[in-house]
Amino acid sequence: MKMLILGAAGQISKMVTELILTETDHELVLYGRNLSSRISVKDPTREVIIEGDFNDQDKLKQALIGVDIAYLNDMSSPDATQAIVEAMEESGVNYLIGANVLGIYNEVAGAFGEWNTSMVGSTATQKYLKAAEVVEQSSLDYVILRLTWLYNQTGNEDYVLTEKGESFVGAQVTREAVARLITTIIHDSDKYAKTSLGVSEPDTDWAKPSFY
Repeated sequence: MKMLILGAAGQISKMVTELILTETDHELVLYGRNLSSRISVKDPTREVIIEGDFNDQDKLKQALIGVDIAYLNDMSSPDATQAIVEAMEESGVNYLIGANVLGIYNEVAGAFGEWNTSMVGSTATQKYLKAAEVVEQSSLDYVILRLTWLYNQTGNEDYVLTEKGESFVGAQVTREAVARLITTIIHDSDKYAKTSLGVSEPDTDWAKPSFY
């Protein structure tokens, strides 16, 4: 299998890269701006860096050659998401995992929902929603990951999932857990196709994350 990581210098992207390299024999295409100065290749026989912008169709299509599945580390731009979806559809690459945020469907209730809205803001939330709609209305098989507030904790890979239409529960989750979830999806892609999943840590149904 060959996987494309869009936004490969992001923290979750780096964790996914490490898991893929240590636990599988998959190949990786690492895509993003100024990557040569931001990441280092550990296995040149399995990793290729392509530097480019999300809106650069030619570079995206170059990166998509031979790819089976793509991970998009940031869905904050509807235009960039649209460009990626179009490049994938034209290249015949059918599976996209995208990192989005909680709250785009007004699915976060109570005190935590109010706190989250005040922190993220309606303008940013609408951008994330429009990007999600671009993916949902495409021909792709997709998994949209609606991530709660993120932090790092080595060894903590615990997560719980909620589906679109269900209330979101959980104020925080580790990036390590999200990276583990992404690798799980890669290895059981049919099970997760055409889903929008809320991702949080068990037993964190609080008014705000512990680190705020």
